[in-house]
Amino acid sequence: MIGAIGIFLVFLFLGMPVAFAIGISGFIFFLVRPEIPWTILVQKSLSTTQSFTMLAIPLFIFAGNLMNNTGITSRLVKLANVLTGHMYGSIGQVSVVLSTLMGGVSGSAVADAAMECRILGPEMTKRGYAPGWSAAVNCLSGLIVATIPPSMGLILYGTVGEVSIGRLFVAGFVPGIIMCIFMMIATAWSARHFGYKPDHDKPSTPKEIFKACIDSIWALLFPIILIVFIRGGVMTPSESGAFAVFYALVVGIFVYKELTWEKFRACVVDSVKDLSVITIVLAFSGIFSYGVVYDQLPKQVATFLVGLSDSRFIILLFIILMLIVCGMFMETTVITLIVTPILLPVIRQYGIDPVHFGIIMMTVVTMGCSTPPVGVALYTCSSIMNCPVEETTRYSWPLFVAIAATLLVTILLPDLILFLPNLVYGPSLG
Repeated sequence: MIGAIGIFLVFLFLGMPVAFAIGISGFIFFLVRPEIPWTILVQKSLSTTQSFTMLAIPLFIFAGNLMNNTGITSRLVKLANVLTGHMYGSIGQVSVVLSTLMGGVSGSAVADAAMECRILGPEMTKRGYAPGWSAAVNCLSGLIVATIPPSMGLILYGTVGEVSIGRLFVAGFVPGIIMCIFMMIATAWSARHFGYKPDHDKPSTPKEIFKACIDSIWALLFPIILIVFIRGGVMTPSESGAFAVFYALVVGIFVYKELTWEKFRACVVDSVKDLSVITIVLAFSGIFSYGVVYDQLPKQVATFLVGLSDSRFIILLFIILMLIVCGMFMETTVITLIVTPILLPVIRQYGIDPVHFGIIMMTVVTMGCSTPPVGVALYTCSSIMNCPVEETTRYSWPLFVAIAATLLVTILLPDLILFLPNLVYGPSLG
């Protein structure tokens, strides 16, 4: 399997699309292992995409596109502006708060970053913000979506690693809010440094904030309803995806009355485009993952890492550095599908809670969307803002410091991260 991984990396460096790179390298593994029946290749490629739990992903993607076209997103923008208009770099602050509010809507960091650039980008340019600064804030603030439920990454991690998705969803709230606070501090410092003034001289009044909250109540209630229904046994995480679609349709048609047939058709087309890429990657990763397990790579990696140190913090540091490197070259979905079954035996051996590790892992690998050379969100935001990737990267460093601070708190204070899931679901059994 080591040879197949090497071939995969070569294809990746040559610029081959990730889905085909992983599919061909997995196919080569079967070629050099004649003792494995070819029927397994077909079975694994199909079974990976037909998991009931995985059904949540297309449903939440469709729901996110619907909510962006039903007036929910625009009302969240207004609420974020009311909350942050008095701060330095006010529209940048709106981006950070909007990402936090959108975590319960979109579930995708790349989709969130692209949406914010399209909505907020023109206004940021109009106010004199440097395009690279605007792209950096919109791009990296989207990382908050990696933890705020319903995160697509957490669904993948929970499915592959057989970790409770409900616990992961609840655990994501605290680190998501912590990251929001750190990013707002970083954005304010950066905006003050570049002279980006606030919109308002003083904070909004409680009456204005209350009115904005009432206007956005349907969006604010969504993640809360989701968690209550999952915890109460009313629905599974997969069924909650169907509920999300139903919720978006009801709000768009009967409450805000902004969802037209044209918008609905566009949502369907956009969702199909998004899902086609994800489905191909999922199918081919099933072949690749089978080779990883067949050659007992998780056991070998676990043995190697355990021999490095007895300290869980040192091991976590090694794993984070490895995930950062992986994130620079591979997409989040691919890393999650391949690396999760390899690392979970290791972290369990060190007594690290899989839910706690899942939050750390998804924060790190999702950060790869914003780092060169294969940062999808980085290139998307730079393209929308019409600026070089180098300029966006140059303005990004204060936000990367905020992400590092969030990771540090998450690693050093596991009880803080696990407080809510333990409160809602009871103590973890590991």
